[in-house]
Amino acid sequence: MSKKVEERTAPVFAAMGDATRLRLVSRLCDGSPRSISQLTEGLDLTRQGVTKHLHVLEEAGIVQSDRVGRESRFTYIPDSIEPLRSYLDTVSAQWDDALSRLKSFVED
Repeated sequence: MSKKVEERTAPVFAAMGDATRLRLVSRLCDGSPRSISQLTEGLDLTRQGVTKHLHVLEEAGIVQSDRVGRESRFTYIPDSIEPLRSYLDTVSAQWDDALSRLKSFVED
């Protein structure tokens, strides 16, 4: 894995490594922009807490915000997790190869 790929994926992994942020992304996955108050509904967090999580997601490029009047509306960016998928596919292939070699060694 190249250093450039790792530098690109690490912030996205870090942002997605929190249950609250995963829940927020899940709520935004349908493509509908949502306000902070809409995203706060049903969570045991204040608007300020949700805002902090949204800013982490925005800095990682997972969501984007747009001003609509006095409100910020957040939207999920579907292509943002592609580097994660690609990285995990690569690691998975490496593990599959290592396990295959181990199996061959044990069976011989």
